[in-house]
Amino acid sequence: MYELKFFFFLASLHYSFLIGKSTASLIIQETCVALWDVLESAVMSQPTTAEWMDIADVFMQTCHFPNCVGAINGKHIRVLKLIRSGSRFYNYKKYFSVVLLAVLDANYCFRYIDVGAYGSSSDSAVYGNSLFGRLLSSNSLELPAPQILPGTTYPAMPYVFVADESFALGGNMMRPFSSRGLTTERRVFNYRLTRARRVMECAFGILANKWRFLHAPIPLKIDTAIKAVKAACVLHNFVRQRDGFHFEDTLSHTLGPTQFTVVRGTAHGAHVRDHFARYFMSPEGELPWQMEAIEM
Repeated sequence: MYELKFFFFLASLHYSFLIGKSTASLIIQETCVALWDVLESAVMSQPTTAEWMDIADVFMQTCHFPNCVGAINGKHIRVLKLIRSGSRFYNYKKYFSVVLLAVLDANYCFRYIDVGAYGSSSDSAVYGNSLFGRLLSSNSLELPAPQILPGTTYPAMPYVFVADESFALGGNMMRPFSSRGLTTERRVFNYRLTRARRVMECAFGILANKWRFLHAPIPLKIDTAIKAVKAACVLHNFVRQRDGFHFEDTLSHTLGPTQFTVVRGTAHGAHVRDHFARYFMSPEGELPWQMEAIEM
């Protein structure tokens, strides 16, 4: 079935542009590789310390989450059924996929991507094996030094990424409190973290609706499909930076969430999260509408 759909896709290009099917396949691969090679360093390079601080400023202005430098999550990218692939690409949603792990800023731009992990993998496994995960755990991302939260004088708090329950809690990684036995303080924290994490869904929605081949299983060989997704991500950033960041966002997309796996956090991460939770309930850190929001 995979070979038939791939053949018909290339055949449609063959008849539309009067080129050979093998030529069409080669053009797709070479174009995607060229887009990535040219644009990746221009629109998705690793931020400097000053750029991380700029990202945090935008998160504070738009999402009201201080010291936040990114939202991280994984999404399933559907691919056609692969012959002799076993269950590696078959995910818990009952379709074949590869995982796109992404770090987003508050302007819905991709700051880091990792594409190609098996669809059966969980976010925590993909993150642990990714270059970004290794850089963060080794303190090699050039994150700014800890800084006090607005309106306070102590203590200095680290810069953090916001994530869902699939990721381990850490000094630089914030995840929600468990839904069991939530206090008002913890519910407010979860609400504030969700506001910051919303940029993930908006960005994936913009990506899928702009590059519509992501709405259906990609009719390409797996290596070419990965190259196409990487090309779409750098083009997404290029268009965002060219056209500006102020246009209608959308949460409508067909990229499925990755598998949830319970992972343990660190005591330091729990301490940092508790301090954020207390800050969000303080006069310096509260939002006027947050209590109404958690009661809806």
